[in-house]
Amino acid sequence: MKELQHLNRYFIKYRGRLIFGLMITIIARVFALLTPKFIGDSVNVVEKYMSGDITDLGQVESVLLTNILLILGTTLLAAFFTFLMRQSIIVVSRYIEYDLKNEIFQQYEKLSLSFYKQNRTGDLMNRISEDVGKVRMYAGPAIMYSVTTVTLFIVVISYMFYKAPVLTLYAVAPLPVLSVAVYRLSVAIHKRSTIVQQYLSKLTSFTQESFSGIAVIKAYGIEPQTNVDFAALAKGSKDKNIDLAKVQALFFPLMMLLIGASNLLVIYIGGNQYLDGKIDFGTIVEFLIYVNMLTWPVAVVGWVTSMVQQAEASQKRINEFLKEKPNIENLTHEVTPIQGKVEFKNLSFTYPDTQITALKNVSFTVNPGKTLAIVGNTGSGKSTILELIARLYDVDDQQLCIDNTNAKDLNLTMLRGSIGYVPQDAFLFSDTIKNNIKFGKEEATHEEVVAAAKLASVYKNIKEFTKGYDTILGERGITLSGGQKQRVSIARAVIKDPQILLFDDCLSAVDTETEEEILQNLHKISQKKTTIIVSHRVSSAKSADKIIVLEEGKIIQEGSHNELVNTDGYYKELYAKQLLEKEM
Repeated sequence: MKELQHLNRYFIKYRGRLIFGLMITIIARVFALLTPKFIGDSVNVVEKYMSGDITDLGQVESVLLTNILLILGTTLLAAFFTFLMRQSIIVVSRYIEYDLKNEIFQQYEKLSLSFYKQNRTGDLMNRISEDVGKVRMYAGPAIMYSVTTVTLFIVVISYMFYKAPVLTLYAVAPLPVLSVAVYRLSVAIHKRSTIVQQYLSKLTSFTQESFSGIAVIKAYGIEPQTNVDFAALAKGSKDKNIDLAKVQALFFPLMMLLIGASNLLVIYIGGNQYLDGKIDFGTIVEFLIYVNMLTWPVAVVGWVTSMVQQAEASQKRINEFLKEKPNIENLTHEVTPIQGKVEFKNLSFTYPDTQITALKNVSFTVNPGKTLAIVGNTGSGKSTILELIARLYDVDDQQLCIDNTNAKDLNLTMLRGSIGYVPQDAFLFSDTIKNNIKFGKEEATHEEVVAAAKLASVYKNIKEFTKGYDTILGERGITLSGGQKQRVSIARAVIKDPQILLFDDCLSAVDTETEEEILQNLHKISQKKTTIIVSHRVSSAKSADKIIVLEEGKIIQEGSHNELVNTDGYYKELYAKQLLEKEM
């Protein structure tokens, strides 16, 4: 249970509720254990009346009536305390589940982009859902039934030993065999549970990717092959679950066999002792009831062991990610206001996961109120520059400075809070258009949302929808066209009113007329902001104060639009090519 020690902090947090639940559990079991004693007394009274030791029928009826009322009372009290027990311990397990899910999600948010490139979404989802569910079973039902079992064993066996020591020894004789069997089966369950969870992660990842890429699957007509691949994964998952079920299936038959053996021993040995006059008949009845009362707790030993083993396997998978250290950390919690000056000083960068060198000795400066445009072929390093400014990756000290300060020395929250970033692949959430725009500013008014939509030239499109700004978008914004998604993403960035605006080829899906309108609007709001535009289009770059041209991570040209179109090189050729395409 080494991995499950991570939950100790939560047990300490809810120790009051847990202690109350444990006390209630003990009380509930004590009341439940009184019932067999009253039944045994009733049997003895009837047996004595039948044998002639008691001749007063009224006395027998009085004892039976009293015992019936006591049985009814203790049963009701046991049921009431059992209800309180479940309300305390099971509720605590739900609190722990809630806290653990939040802890995992917050850890996911802290982890760097490289982590997400190395791990599949389905696996991440499975650990925060299925694995946490397995752990909850340990934090609630496993603890509750364990306490119930221990209480029953201590009280029942102590009482049984007090009443008939020899008969008790015979009754509990099969239990050591059960202990060894449980241990052996638990080891097998632990191994197979781990494999089952791994297969479940693979299955979740496959289905998540298939649903996200359903348009591609349909377009290529590969549904049959996708079905075959899914069936193969599902079969593997089924086989591993069956392997686990086979081992788990041994628990209950084995336990019922051992409990049955205990019953036979109680009847045979108890019967002989009764005939010898060593015990009364009611004691045999009591022992039979107590042995059968132990049936469920003994069976629970196996079930609890299985739950603990599965929880251990799941918590181990959870801990693997909780122990991950983010590559990007906030190194200061001081207030570091951002003005917007961005400076690259001979910056070189190699992606840690692929070892691809994206930038080589790149140097430039952008002051607040100025616009920098970056153009170049695909893979030249344009998007990498924007990712580094947002500190999605780190570089060596002093290679990247914001406001003449090393980017690492700035408060990470304040740095990212001062940036409006529109990625190349516009991502929208399955929510209303209004909430997607307000993602940039949660407290924004409706008027601010409308103003941002107008700046992004998406206002007219939104008004055409039946529900307007309350239109629910499909997953990843599938309801909208590519150009509409890009413009909603731009609205999300500008409503934030940041000090630094980063646009990563975010106008590629709009026509040139709309592009010109958006650029004019952005020019109006960026007078005191630092704006960096990455684009394949000269039309997006020409109005920038400065343009740099990248090729294989190096700056090969820089200057204004007029300077570059009058200089032989990549930019002039690109301008001539795009001008010809426009005329055609």
